Amino acid sequence: MTESFFSLYSHGFVRAAVCVPTVRVADPVYNAEQTIGLAKRASEGGAAVALFPEMGISAYTNDDLFHQDALLEATLQGLQSIVEASRALTPVLLVGLPLRVSGRLFNTAAIVYRGRILGITPKSYLPNYREFYEKRQFAAAREAIDREITLFGQRIPFGDDLVFRAETLPDFVLFAEICEDVWTPLPPSTFGAMAGATLLCNLSASNITVGKADYRRDLCMGQSGRCVAAYLYSAAGPGESTTDLAWDGHAIICENGGVLAESERFSPEEDILFADIDVEKLVQERMRLTSFGDARHDFRERLKAIRTIDFAFEIPAETLLNRTVARFPFVPADAAKRDERCYEAYNIQVHGLMKRLQSSGISRLVIGVSGGLDSTQALIVAAKTMDRLGLPRTNILAYTMPGFATSDRTLKNALGLMESLGVTAQEIDIKPSCLQMLRDIGHPFHNGEPVYDVTFENVQAGQRTSILFRLANFQNALVLGTGDLSELALGWCTYGVGDHMSHYNVNASVPKTLIQHLIRWSVETTQFNERTSGYLTSIVETEISPELVPHDKGDKDAPAQSTEATIGPYNLQDFNVYYISRYGFRPSKVAYLAFHAWSDADQGAWPDSVPQEKRVAYDLPTIKKWLGVFLFRFFQTSQFKRSCVPNSPKVGSGGSLSPRGDWRAPSDSSATVWLQELERNVPTL
Repeated sequence: MTESFFSLYSHGFVRAAVCVPTVRVADPVYNAEQTIGLAKRASEGGAAVALFPEMGISAYTNDDLFHQDALLEATLQGLQSIVEASRALTPVLLVGLPLRVSGRLFNTAAIVYRGRILGITPKSYLPNYREFYEKRQFAAAREAIDREITLFGQRIPFGDDLVFRAETLPDFVLFAEICEDVWTPLPPSTFGAMAGATLLCNLSASNITVGKADYRRDLCMGQSGRCVAAYLYSAAGPGESTTDLAWDGHAIICENGGVLAESERFSPEEDILFADIDVEKLVQERMRLTSFGDARHDFRERLKAIRTIDFAFEIPAETLLNRTVARFPFVPADAAKRDERCYEAYNIQVHGLMKRLQSSGISRLVIGVSGGLDSTQALIVAAKTMDRLGLPRTNILAYTMPGFATSDRTLKNALGLMESLGVTAQEIDIKPSCLQMLRDIGHPFHNGEPVYDVTFENVQAGQRTSILFRLANFQNALVLGTGDLSELALGWCTYGVGDHMSHYNVNASVPKTLIQHLIRWSVETTQFNERTSGYLTSIVETEISPELVPHDKGDKDAPAQSTEATIGPYNLQDFNVYYISRYGFRPSKVAYLAFHAWSDADQGAWPDSVPQEKRVAYDLPTIKKWLGVFLFRFFQTSQFKRSCVPNSPKVGSGGSLSPRGDWRAPSDSSATVWLQELERNVPTL
């Protein structure tokens, strides 16, 4: 794979083109020329499939001219010229035409590839209401007797039960339906999807009326979401007759409920729309969704009748991905969507904690406040929870517990934040009790030797948690946990008696990158007073550090340790946990997506709240290095910590690592297969 690592086709993507040609009514020669021209553009663009509108070879608005032999014969000649031209083209072409079969006229889609017609699909549902009267000219698919026809010396499968599968790209599977078919209660493409099609293609004419475009878009999005598929839609555009109707040339490409690309409507010129579809992700999602499999079982007799046409697809030469890959999959770049996401996440946390307090009959919380991101987010969630419950914020018993490496900045931020929020605040120096424990176990640090090993670090983490639990016993309170999703994924938490444990944790399914934005959102939306916002801003701008190992020279202004220098940038590690745990992608695909998203600091949109100096780039060796660290820690060394995490609400669609939620895994697995796949398939430049 390394030779083609940078090609989208090596990573489960398929490039689709939706074409809207200019047509002339009843002029198949001209229309075939326009179709071939756009097909060549699709081929030059590296597309695997190119979709054209309904009746594109003849034009849709021929009315009773469809019953004229001259037009039907010319249309066949137009199709033949397209078939011949396709020999030198990359994509599978889906073109529309009227076709006479056994004395009946059908509205059809011809699926053409490399000089061959793979199959012909007739329209299943003919509209015959309001401005439509297709039954006047055409027969529906159900009226077809022939399952094969002969055309241009070929025996060609015919019917609305055809699925087309590329042998060389197993997840590249096509199904065609025509216009009205998707407007029905049970579109044919539903069965195509259950039979394995990942790309559902709709050749449409669909005249335009006020408001209809929104409904079309909703239909395409909805069908792609229900079928866990891509949905390609091409409506008739310039050149169709406007005797009684108008046309807007609406082209849409959707993927699993979202719009990947959409054309400019009412263009006076021909148009072509490209999008790169992640068919591998669609197959992954279907595998996970038990209801999708149940539906297949319920319709198994219908699915048995579907015919699969295999063809030898020639994968285009190296084609670079042309698709936006969000740097922060948990954080929308669009400001309005980001605000909505932060609002929802924040309120899920608050409502989860409210319920836990109400059901336990306990009205007080104990929380350790370090001056870092996680405890800050948990503290402001606790403050809002008390406000919602009508309880005083003094019911939050907040303790900052400086140790051997606590910096002046984080201690000042912790004390200031607690005071500005009006919680019950106290400082407990843990150094004496930690020294006593180190003395009791014979650790050399208590004799003045600077031995900063894991024991030295975890004595501090464990002492803090032990104090919090005893305070909760003493004060009849719940210990509020602070650890986040990123730390759980990497095992960056002290197990059991450390920051791993609490009575309830509001952050466990919230990644570090989202916590940063949640805190910024609290400032931007003035959730708290100006003084509190000042401390929140200072905290989110502070270097992320466990603050367990002191500076050699006693510098107290800033942390001595950098978390990200040890376990990797959270920008990348949150990206990795999203695609590894949510979708189960191969490491090489995750690296490919990360390279596409992060290799250029200026590429794509950054959330406005990310400071300019933090808008960094990562090259492929850096991405590969930290992905290797993630894979080893996630699969081999950290699962035992995730197997017994405290209760915590699932916040985002990116998932939860709770064994009661999205992630169940053995604690004794090896990371070997993931690390080998990474090493084998990701080049080191």
